[in-house]
Amino acid sequence: MTPLIVLPEGCISEIISFTTPADAIRSSVISRGFKSAAESDIVWDKFLPSDHQQIVSRSMAPVVFDSKKDLYFRLSESPILLDEGKLSFWLDKTNGKKCYLLSARQLTISFSDNQFSWEHTFDADSRFPEVAFLNSVDLLDIRGRIGTRVLSSRTNYAAYLVFKVSERYHGLESTKARVRFVNQESEYEAVDRATTVILAARTPRNLKGRLPEKRTDEWLEVEIGKFYNGESGDDNGDVEARLLDSRPFHAKCGLIIEGVEFRPI
Repeated sequence: MTPLIVLPEGCISEIISFTTPADAIRSSVISRGFKSAAESDIVWDKFLPSDHQQIVSRSMAPVVFDSKKDLYFRLSESPILLDEGKLSFWLDKTNGKKCYLLSARQLTISFSDNQFSWEHTFDADSRFPEVAFLNSVDLLDIRGRIGTRVLSSRTNYAAYLVFKVSERYHGLESTKARVRFVNQESEYEAVDRATTVILAARTPRNLKGRLPEKRTDEWLEVEIGKFYNGESGDDNGDVEARLLDSRPFHAKCGLIIEGVEFRPI
């Protein structure tokens, strides 16, 4: 008999809690004793974010669970809506890192208060009550901000625009994208790091840029940029993901925005 098996269940749970969710699942098949230890709340509470109770309390719908393991998989398999349906939250299933999708209503979009430029409307494919539909603008400027303190620390993140286009879209072939820490870098400094992304469904061969990819939820996504979120005690303030196409006399239309997503990579 190995020394580990004769340890009290609580000690085994403490040891497993320093591993990963995948390790906990694997260890549960070793024996009946290991299964009980690996499924205990001691283990899965460590895998959940330290502020998970506060996050769950903001959910629009009750989050029902029988154990911390049950809650972990509930949050990793079914995103919850927070803050009156303006924000979506879930966990990365492999590591428990926090993921957020800011709805179109949470974004700063130039001319979004002008119904001739933008309108907020229902879309059956969206998890949110409303999406933003682009009627017509010359200046396309979309910004999504989130506080670094609400993200997982010591984690590499990427920001994505989650969108689709209507059948009669126009002018979405080339847009500048970048991510910056608002308190550490000015907008002008960030311009030098901007990359080109393509929001069009059909891309002319002569255009170069980051292409969108199809998601499992029927939307498209294109990466805006990457960043590293440091130690939990570091105050990096807000991180901003921005898309900008300021070409004059170049009308854009037909873009449908679900939101801007921040998830670990």
